[in-house]
Amino acid sequence: MSRVAKNPLELPKGVEVSVQADQVTVKSGKESLQMRLHPQVGIEQAENELRVSAKDGSRTTIALAGTMRALLGNMVTGVTKGFERKLELHGVGYRAQSQGNKLNLTLGFSHPVEYQVPDGVSVDTPSQTEIVLKGADKQRVGQAAAEIRAYRPPDAYKGKGVRYSDEEIILKEAKKK
Repeated sequence: MSRVAKNPLELPKGVEVSVQADQVTVKSGKESLQMRLHPQVGIEQAENELRVSAKDGSRTTIALAGTMRALLGNMVTGVTKGFERKLELHGVGYRAQSQGNKLNLTLGFSHPVEYQVPDGVSVDTPSQTEIVLKGADKQRVGQAAAEIRAYRPPDAYKGKGVRYSDEEIILKEAKKK
């Protein structure tokens, strides 16, 4: 059995989990996330914990059980605490401004870039060079951050561009004469 799937998933107070056939729903307060279960993975629900198990002993099924356990853990964390991703803009004239569910970016192009923020993700710009993405779904928050970063990835020589706040850029040395 997968080492990840062996560990039971503790449910904090206020979190409700409902399993119907191949659909799992995790609710807490106003947040709710859904996921489809793989047919070869089973879930047993006790009072305040979930146990994920493989229906047969094949290697792929055991690996799937560990993956499903990790995804369920992310769902529980998402509805209780939420996920956050911070981006920084480095470069002269690079700016970001949030307007509702749109993010206006000035990244050195001849035109401004307008990014439509997906549902379930909120965007905040504490300063002109910082972007904070928040949401309950870890995958959506990470995907939105990756799409924003893809508009202008960090340059290898000067470090200009959009980068994650915890990302370290190793600059290349300029050409010598």
